Amino acid sequence: MTDKNDDIDFSMVLASSVHDMKNSVGMLLASLEGVIEETPPTSPAQAHRFSTLHYEASRINSELIQLLTIYRMQNDFLPVRIDEHFVFDVIEDQVARNHILLETKGINLDIECDDTLSWYFDQDLIGSVLHNVIVNCARYTKSAILVTAMIEDEMLAMTVEDNGPGYPDAMLRRPAGQINDSLVNEGQTHLGLFFADKIASFHKQSNRCGYIQLNNESKLGGGCFKLVIP
Repeated sequence: MTDKNDDIDFSMVLASSVHDMKNSVGMLLASLEGVIEETPPTSPAQAHRFSTLHYEASRINSELIQLLTIYRMQNDFLPVRIDEHFVFDVIEDQVARNHILLETKGINLDIECDDTLSWYFDQDLIGSVLHNVIVNCARYTKSAILVTAMIEDEMLAMTVEDNGPGYPDAMLRRPAGQINDSLVNEGQTHLGLFFADKIASFHKQSNRCGYIQLNNESKLGGGCFKLVIP
């Protein structure tokens, strides 16, 4: 006979495990960065191994954060803290967070943003979106990433562009934040885009709502991710 009090809320257990794994991967990532800074790569092969280790650890950490955030969204306890921030500082924080990855892969990242530009948004959530896109671009770019921010039609538009092969046609045809069941079965969740779309939609003003766009019209010749918030 089973006592109902002994039933397990599997989603809560899973979320708790994801939280622990996220913290562990974060510690591994910090330790790896320490090793790379103390013993810089001495050959292209070693630099490649370091960049692969850092990229994969960053990707796992980002996906665990996204899973935890989506769990909190669905259970209505994700805090959204909208406040005024300098946009350049938020971008610079994410670039600094990934400087080891960019350095070991030999990627040049430029920022085009007025350092006096400020806007109202949740710094942690928008920072997580930028981090995830930069990590993804680091995988596909040939050598360069450009992050820009400006005001368009009285909304804040932030773009992350690269000089890689661009987004596949199938991704451009599909709504940016949509998760397709058939792709999930093939192991392609596109969880990052779903996460980014949800975070953008949390930013609202009057009848305007944040959104994301993908295109292959990058000034660098590759893909362009665009986040727009009112």
